[in-house]
Amino acid sequence: MNLQNSKDILSALVGFDTVSRNSNLELIAWVEQYLDKLGVKHQRIYDETGKKSNLWATLGPRDVPGYILSGHTDVVPVDDQNWTDSPFKLTERDGRLYGRGSTDMKGYVACCLAAVPDMLKADLKKPLHLAFSYDEEVGCWGVRRMIPKIVEGAARPIACFVGEPTEMDVVIGHKGKRSFKVTVHGRTCHSSLAPLGVNAVEYAARVIAKIRDISDRLAKSGARDDLYDVPFSTGHTGYLHGGTALNIVPDVATFEFEFRVLSADKSDTLAQEVIDYARNVLEPEMKAVAPEAGFTFEDRSEFAGLDTAPDAEVTLFAKHLSGRNRHSKVAYGTEGGLFAQAGIPTVVCGPGSIDQAHKADEWIAITELEKCGRFIDRLIEHCAR
Repeated sequence: MNLQNSKDILSALVGFDTVSRNSNLELIAWVEQYLDKLGVKHQRIYDETGKKSNLWATLGPRDVPGYILSGHTDVVPVDDQNWTDSPFKLTERDGRLYGRGSTDMKGYVACCLAAVPDMLKADLKKPLHLAFSYDEEVGCWGVRRMIPKIVEGAARPIACFVGEPTEMDVVIGHKGKRSFKVTVHGRTCHSSLAPLGVNAVEYAARVIAKIRDISDRLAKSGARDDLYDVPFSTGHTGYLHGGTALNIVPDVATFEFEFRVLSADKSDTLAQEVIDYARNVLEPEMKAVAPEAGFTFEDRSEFAGLDTAPDAEVTLFAKHLSGRNRHSKVAYGTEGGLFAQAGIPTVVCGPGSIDQAHKADEWIAITELEKCGRFIDRLIEHCAR
């Protein structure tokens, strides 16, 4: 891989404001133009609005199994962050490249694209697939439209390498996640007549306490995996809004909660325990006072966990490509669990550190791009044999 080419491509990619609330089509068009100049065919896989798209491209034969290089094109917002320089202009200082998405994860996408000329020269016997998605940061939505087309293709891929920032360590697992937004409907009245109303904030608090009880149970007696920093499944409430004044019983409250689970636990089961408590225990009390009272549960996001075996072929191969002997598991989620769920063996391995992601002055070390380049170079050599 040509390092200068990867830096130039990263500069172009960072220049597109692909915060998840925005379209990514300008970035996709830029990548397509780059591939067109090299004679590489590609395919768009749109979202339901037509304003966002995945991109799929294959280098080498299409009718034999190969390897997927997977990355997302969206980034998190920069709102209310104090950046030294423009977040959407790549800036180089002291061996670091600064810009939104530089490490999460346009650096990896740039390395993949910079290696395309080498892929074309190599006379690949096994194909290399580029899978660039949208809306990973808000629920891994884009890749869900791409994976079925991959599975239905001429040859199921051997494995997938998701290039989230791991400093090129081989990550074999991450927790799954499921989250909900809850709206609590009560009945308002003057606080001096509180028993005649239904206090939405108080009933929200009782559900939140139930979530905490479940989380405490998981911490004390749930499944364990010591490769994680937090070796058990967790529940968490992120916010609670409700009420207008102390002397008014609030009739509406909202909150969001999530479960992050080990592979041994099921987020659906934990979520249903919360929903059943609200529906079967609390709602009858509420409706006895106000028939219109109750709970609304809205799915916010869900992604599958990843749990690849330490001795799996993809794990051992990734260690060979990265020059590492160790493996680990991470707290954050990726698209890797969805690829694995579809029957494609997957590990996470990419340049940069997650410690730099999502922050003001996000950066990636140039040495990380070099390490990623060596990984891809070895993969190309393998596929050319």
